[in-house]
Formats: sequence, C-alpha cells, structure tokens
Amino acid sequence: MKKMQELLDKSDDQLESRLPEIDKELFNLRNELKINHKLEKPHLLRALKKERARILTIQTIRKGK
Repeated sequence: MKKMQELLDKSDDQLESRLPEIDKELFNLRNELKINHKLEKPHLLRALKKERARILTIQTIRKGK
C-alpha cells in the first residue's frame, strides 16, 4: 500500500498505469474469495481499494488545478 505522499510524488502517467494493475489484483482477490470463501491475505483487499481511491482523488485534485 502506498502512502498519500508517495503517490503525490508520482507523475500522472505513472498513476494512470497503476490503476489497471490494481483493478486486476482486486479482480483476482475477489475471485479467490468467491471460490475458496477465504483469502490468505485478506488485508490486501482493503489496502488495494484504499490505494485506488487515493489515486483517483489525486487525479481529481490535479484536474481541478
């Protein structure tokens, strides 16, 4: 999971390329949860959702400037 400051230091292109990676990881974790009814590392699901939200927030802030 990335801290907000680490994400702010990245360029728009880097953040944009990270979003599909996060979406793919979330998809895989959700599928694993549905199939096995448990996750080996359940904290990753929440951490990835938060990182995705942070990236989207940064993009919105930057578009407003």
